[in-house]
Amino acid sequence: MQICGIIRRNLESSILGKTTEISRLMTALLAGGHVLLEDVPGTGKTQLVKALARSIGGQFRRIQCNPDLLPTDITGVSIYHPKEEAFLFRPGPVVANIVLADEINRATTKTQSALLEVMEERRVSVDGFTHELPVPFLLFATQNPIEFEGTYILPEAQLDRFMMKLTLGYPDEQTEKQMLLLHQSGQPVEQLSQVATIDDIVTLQAKVKNIHVDDAIADYLVQIVRSTRSHAAVQLGASPRAALSLLAAAKAHAFLDERQYVIPDDVKELVPAVLGHRLLLQAEARINGISPLDILEDIVGQTKVPVRLER
Repeated sequence: MQICGIIRRNLESSILGKTTEISRLMTALLAGGHVLLEDVPGTGKTQLVKALARSIGGQFRRIQCNPDLLPTDITGVSIYHPKEEAFLFRPGPVVANIVLADEINRATTKTQSALLEVMEERRVSVDGFTHELPVPFLLFATQNPIEFEGTYILPEAQLDRFMMKLTLGYPDEQTEKQMLLLHQSGQPVEQLSQVATIDDIVTLQAKVKNIHVDDAIADYLVQIVRSTRSHAAVQLGASPRAALSLLAAAKAHAFLDERQYVIPDDVKELVPAVLGHRLLLQAEARINGISPLDILEDIVGQTKVPVRLER
C-alpha cells in the first residue's frame, strides 16, 4: 500500500491538478486494464502516461498512429536471416510493459484491428506463431475528440476492450500558473525518478485479485450493467466484459482505499469511467442531447443499493 502512495505522489508532482484522474489511472494499473484518454490537445494525456512509465520502470514504447501505419509496424514482423537460414521474429513496439498509442484514431481500421488480440489475450500472432507479451502489459491510447479529418472511429469491439475512458480537461487558473512556473526549468516528467518496479506492480495486482466481493455487491453490479441493455435510450448496452472490468476496477479501488472488501461506493464511483464509453445511444437520445453519463446516472439512481443492517 505504501508503494501506491509513493507512485501517486510521484505522478502528482509532475501532472498538477489531476488527483482524481491519477487515482483512476492507478486503479486501472492495479486492475490490469487498458485506458483510453480522450481530450483536446495539450491537456497532458501523453505526459501522464510517460510519467507513469517512468515511475514504475519496465519497458515503455510509444506508437505515433497515422494513416500509413501498418499492422506489422505494431505487432512486429518475421524477417529472413540468411546466416540462420530461417525467419526470425522482430518484435514490434507493442512488445513492452507500458505501450502508448498516441492519437489512436488516426490509424486505419485495419491497423486498429491488430490491437484486438493484443488487448484481450496479451499476445501477438505473426506468420502462424504466437508470441506472449511481457507481464504486466498495459495499453494506453490517446485520441482527440475535435479533429475529424484524417481520423477513423474506434469500433465498438475495440472500445469494449478499454477498461476505462478518462478525460483530463483544462486546469484551473491557479494550477495553470503553477504549471508555468514548474516548466521553466524543463519538462517535469523528464526529471521524474523511478519509485517502483514492475515486480512491485505484479505483486500488487495479485493482491487486488484477492479482495473480497460479497454476493450482494455482485448482484448490485450486475443489475447496473444489465439495466444499460434494457434502457429505452440505449441501442447497445454494456457487455459481460464490461461487468468483469467494473468488478476488477472496484476491487482495485477498494485496495487503494486500504480495504480488503468491496463496498457499493466503489462500484458507483467507477461506473462513469468504466461503462460510459461502452454505451451506444439511440439516435433520438443523441438528438435530444442526452449523454451516456446521463443514462448511467439515471440507472445508478434507480438501482437499489445493498445495505447491511447491524443489530
